[in-house]
Amino acid sequence: MFNAEDILQIEQKGMNEAQINAQLENFKNGFEFLKLEGAAAVGKGIVAPTEDEAEAYIQAWNNYKAEGHNITKFVPASGAASRMFKNLFEFLNADYEAPDTDFEKTFFAHIHNFAFYDALNDACFLNEGKGIDALIEERDYKAVVANLLGEDGLNYGQLPKGLLQFHTYNDCAKTPVEEHLTEAALYASSRGEADVHFTVSHEHHDLFQELIDRVLPEFKAQYKLTYNVSLSEQKPSTDTIAVNMDNTPFRTNDGKLLFRPGGHGALIENLNDLKSDIVFIKNIDNVVPDYLKAETVYWKQVIAGVLVEVQKQVFGYLRLLDSHKYSHDDLEEIIRFTRHTLGCNISGLKDLEDTELHIYLRKKLNRPIRVCGVVKNVGEPGGGPFLAYNPDGSVSLQILESSQIDQNNPEYMKMFTQGTHFNPVDLVCAVRNYKGEKFNLPDFVDPATGFISYKSKDGKELKALELPGLWNGAMSDWNTIMVEVPLTTFNPVKTVNDLLRSQHQPSA
Repeated sequence: MFNAEDILQIEQKGMNEAQINAQLENFKNGFEFLKLEGAAAVGKGIVAPTEDEAEAYIQAWNNYKAEGHNITKFVPASGAASRMFKNLFEFLNADYEAPDTDFEKTFFAHIHNFAFYDALNDACFLNEGKGIDALIEERDYKAVVANLLGEDGLNYGQLPKGLLQFHTYNDCAKTPVEEHLTEAALYASSRGEADVHFTVSHEHHDLFQELIDRVLPEFKAQYKLTYNVSLSEQKPSTDTIAVNMDNTPFRTNDGKLLFRPGGHGALIENLNDLKSDIVFIKNIDNVVPDYLKAETVYWKQVIAGVLVEVQKQVFGYLRLLDSHKYSHDDLEEIIRFTRHTLGCNISGLKDLEDTELHIYLRKKLNRPIRVCGVVKNVGEPGGGPFLAYNPDGSVSLQILESSQIDQNNPEYMKMFTQGTHFNPVDLVCAVRNYKGEKFNLPDFVDPATGFISYKSKDGKELKALELPGLWNGAMSDWNTIMVEVPLTTFNPVKTVNDLLRSQHQPSA
């Protein structure tokens, strides 16, 4: 199937023919939907701490930080903002000249309220010889949008969200990158250092670096911290081959194989490269101005405290198991812990001898741990927390996307649509074992949880393979705890008009 040129192309990506053949089998066989026990809820896999408990978790986190552990804030930031401006691209291409849809009217009615207003106004003066207000008065609305999205203007239609001006301050406008640098200082710093890692696309790598180099001295002075900021890109070895509709390899016009990025699940490799003990994960666009950060910081410390307290218990049980000085009552206690704290329901254990039970429980405990903040469901698109069956018959907590759920199963769709909680991508992860050794995170990916999407290239239809998502199948075999956090900690920016919400506006 592959010629010598194909093999060279595959090897240059850091892959081998066997990996590509496995991907082709996935296209042919598809992926099975997950078997669900039910949607997670408070009291059924989701913890809702009391105020006293929350304060105790914050103290536990502060104690942990005082011990001098390595902590990193990991921010996936490679996604382009083009979808954020979908409605404005449509306006540019429309056969009418003035705002017509509610979205367009809202955008122009509140254009002075966007943090990028001054920069856009300058671009309009430079390219059109007049500012935004004058262009609007002349009903040249499209010139304003063209200067926002186009390469001759701010080029926001091609830049990643992390580099856009989101929030207005007295003397400046700040990007999500800067807001994440602030967050790192407030809850993820240790030993006088704040470690922040952004995953970026190759084409925008230099722009991220330029922004960071420019603003970092001010952050260091303000928070009296040493910042260690690093960037990485998705590895070519995590790309996936594209196929035709008959599952044969798709070839470009020059006869080469077509590879596509494998989705955010590829970032498990970037996460695996970090040397930290604890890693916070949060999407690039889920940020707020400084005056609203207090609640975010509070709950980030709560979920981190939950993590280190659970990790302490796990490590204690693993030391006990490895000492072989345990009783049957100890094993019973560990079973209760895995069920009630880790949300892992294991059937058939009563039939196992103590030696077999020891082996099984040790394997269940000796894996990475993540605590996921979840918010009450308000109809936002995306994944939710579920109790799902594992290949060994156990049930564990998972974050699932709609693509992983059988749309033709009415019972499962009811679980998905009526679920009480939503995943805002608010994670804190422990990635070392009790001996201080790093887990190899790709070992804990469930490869059967990828999915197939339909795209096109040069006018030809193709099928693309998405790797198991970073907080979905890529963390399927982690131990998971879910904690309810307030909706106020979830403020994503999916469209440009979301920046007009009060959570993204200056204080009154």
